[in-house]
Amino acid sequence: MDRLDALNSIAAQATRGELSFPTNVDATLRLQQALNDPECHADAAARLVQAEPLLAARTVAIANSVTYNRSGNDVTNVRAAVQRVGFRTLGALAASVIVRQLSSEITDPHLRQRADALWRHSAHVAALAQVIARRVSFVDPETAMFAGIVHEVGGFYMLSQAHLYPGLLDGDGSADDWLEHGEVAVGRGVLLRLGVPTPVMGAIEAMWNGMRALPPETLGDTLLLANDLSPVASPLLERPGATTVAAAASIDFAVGDGTLARVMEESAHEVQSLTSALL
Repeated sequence: MDRLDALNSIAAQATRGELSFPTNVDATLRLQQALNDPECHADAAARLVQAEPLLAARTVAIANSVTYNRSGNDVTNVRAAVQRVGFRTLGALAASVIVRQLSSEITDPHLRQRADALWRHSAHVAALAQVIARRVSFVDPETAMFAGIVHEVGGFYMLSQAHLYPGLLDGDGSADDWLEHGEVAVGRGVLLRLGVPTPVMGAIEAMWNGMRALPPETLGDTLLLANDLSPVASPLLERPGATTVAAAASIDFAVGDGTLARVMEESAHEVQSLTSALL
């Protein structure tokens, strides 16, 4: 089977909802659904989070990041962390665990390297999106962080299936083929399976289309700008017309009484802290 046939096969399966997830993904999805239940209170949420060690560690780390720990007083237990970050952030963190679990069974060292690089990219985009939303575009910051976490979820799924299709990522044309024949169809299928909210789906669709406004006005604009400003690029593709690292450093515009460059300089420690917590 050649590369296009392989990508078309994965895309067709994703479109039909015939996705092969590791068993721990289904468990975390059930946990995420429980957290989304309006009847779920803080104590119950803390118990649910404690049952998933990776989510518990990530929740405490995020609660102690600069963005959520304005007082400088670190929390040392899950219950206090849950109370500090709130349920919406918990939902984003559960999504981050799911994204990592998608590639948890990759054993090939080259595929593992790409999956790890893709997660570093996603973590940077998520942290940047949160700060840009809060200080520049004034859309919901937690939704923006969530969008950053899941915006490459189709790529993680493709990497998890690549061992079934030898040569899928070999050769100079692999990135172009993924962009044209796989990214949108696979991404949509996985996002639907994860129950990603419509506004986040719309923002990711906007990123796939590459259409945005500067200064950013919408969640899609925010995600695209965060993607451009990320110091770690996606290892899967270079989007046509995408902003290069050098060009991204020159993006600037007025923001209130300052500029984007000033906002990003002032927020650099926050971005670093959030990224480290996600990683």
